Amino acid sequence: MNIYICLIYFFYLLSGSIFFFLMGSNLIMLDYSYMMEWEISLVNSSGLVFLMLVDWMSMLFMSLVLLISGMVVLYSWSYMGGDFNLMRFIYLVLLFVMSMMFLIISPNLISILLGWDGLGLVSFCLVVYYQNSKSFNSGMLTVLSNRIGDVMILMSIVWGLNYGSWNLLNYMELFKLDYELQLIGLLLIFSSMTKSAQIPFSSWLPAAMAAPTPVSALVHSSTLVTAGVYLMIRFNDLIVSSSLSKVLLIMACLTMFMSGMVANYEFDLKKIIALSTLSQLGVMMGTLGLGLKYLAFFHLLTHALFKSMLFMCAGLVIHSMKGIQDIRLMGNLVYFMPLVCMNLNVGNLALCGFPFMSGFYSKDLILEMCLMSNLNMVIWMLFFVSTSLTVSYSVRLVYFSMVNLVNLNSIYMYSDNDNLMNTSIISMVIFSVMGGGMISWLIMKNKDFIYLIKEFQYLIIFILLIGVMLGLLSCKMVVMYKKMNIFYYLSFMSNMWNLVYLSTNWSVGLFMSKINYFKKLSDFGFYEYIGGQGLAQIVMNLNKLNFAFNINLMKNYLITFIVWFIFIWLMI
Repeated sequence: MNIYICLIYFFYLLSGSIFFFLMGSNLIMLDYSYMMEWEISLVNSSGLVFLMLVDWMSMLFMSLVLLISGMVVLYSWSYMGGDFNLMRFIYLVLLFVMSMMFLIISPNLISILLGWDGLGLVSFCLVVYYQNSKSFNSGMLTVLSNRIGDVMILMSIVWGLNYGSWNLLNYMELFKLDYELQLIGLLLIFSSMTKSAQIPFSSWLPAAMAAPTPVSALVHSSTLVTAGVYLMIRFNDLIVSSSLSKVLLIMACLTMFMSGMVANYEFDLKKIIALSTLSQLGVMMGTLGLGLKYLAFFHLLTHALFKSMLFMCAGLVIHSMKGIQDIRLMGNLVYFMPLVCMNLNVGNLALCGFPFMSGFYSKDLILEMCLMSNLNMVIWMLFFVSTSLTVSYSVRLVYFSMVNLVNLNSIYMYSDNDNLMNTSIISMVIFSVMGGGMISWLIMKNKDFIYLIKEFQYLIIFILLIGVMLGLLSCKMVVMYKKMNIFYYLSFMSNMWNLVYLSTNWSVGLFMSKINYFKKLSDFGFYEYIGGQGLAQIVMNLNKLNFAFNINLMKNYLITFIVWFIFIWLMI
């Protein structure tokens, strides 16, 4: 019975994707956009309005989200087929998609918060789906990191109350003149950095790999981590009109460099792909920092196509290897799982920007625009070195999983004969190959003329070749690493520049030590004197005084009479 329900949801999602794609294409050709308002209440002359913005950008993104979620639902029936609570998992995925839809169509901060909080809550439920301590720790790290961004959105809502509306898209021209209003821009930057896992909030993204692989395919392609990028695309005019774009650019460049470097020292298959997502999010944020919002949106769409397929391939490999995720134990998969390996290679080539794959159209254009921009040398180097590191860890992943010898102690019967999983993967492979060109022809109408000097024309190819050499070198030097115990000294790299420690042990330990200090100062100190024990002592003293006046001694009556007599005499 569950298979029929999953198929029904799959066809609903696929039909919705086709409908929104046709609607978005029509809006592009007509150059129209629609805005619909529903005023819920009026608070101090500020209207609480549910606002829907229907334009080509929201329609194409919703089409992509529904396409990927439909493939994920079909993929999940086979991947999670042995799970007792399969339908609960499907409903959580559908709630996740619905929250993302609220976020996509909402230019209003109030309605954005509805989808923003929904993503955070449902992502926690999905990360802790496998009920063990590792999943719970990862889920807590995920939800608390995202909670910082929720607080920033709430502060933006409070600040927006001063201007009579939360429809900030209507105030873009005012942002250029009002410096106080730019505080909202800073808050929105920090909120998008938490949701898209930019430095220093990057540690939750690899930790969220505790979720089932279908969730990872959905989260890392088009939903949770892209929410921050989409928010910055909508409010990019706000950011570019001030100097806040420099903050976003610097953080994005550091993120893509850090994630590319760490991925070269990681051995968990899903974490390597997650770190590649982090690197591409840095590319999108850096592009937004340069003010190229349409180019960032283009890369967002193309990246979602091949990244979902990469996670599906990784899930099928892990499923076949009975849960093993260490790439050092894999090897020669090309002989046992040729179809999956072919699809995985297609995804890796698209990730590296191989010509005429979907990633090539957006990534190559971004790098060429960087070469044409007036960038600082450090930012310029971070962009291109990070691109080289992307190729490096992709080559390393292919070597360990397909070329290297099998290192398992026992023999498993590898197989990729799963029709439902292969249907989802092959569908996404087709879009990974053809999607970049299709989207480029569709949305990149006003193409800029790109002129590069002779040295720069071959620079991108040179950077990619250096990445291939670095990847092969790192594969061959693993034996030397083991002999020198160099991984012990490279723990700084493997722990994401110690961001994992700073986000968990250090922050919790610092907070708890301060709590203990205040506990000694307050609960066991001054508050104890004026609170609990001190109040009890005062009550006891008053009771003793009352008891002394109630034992009917003549002395007490005489003292009381004299005191009252003196008091009345002084008052007269």
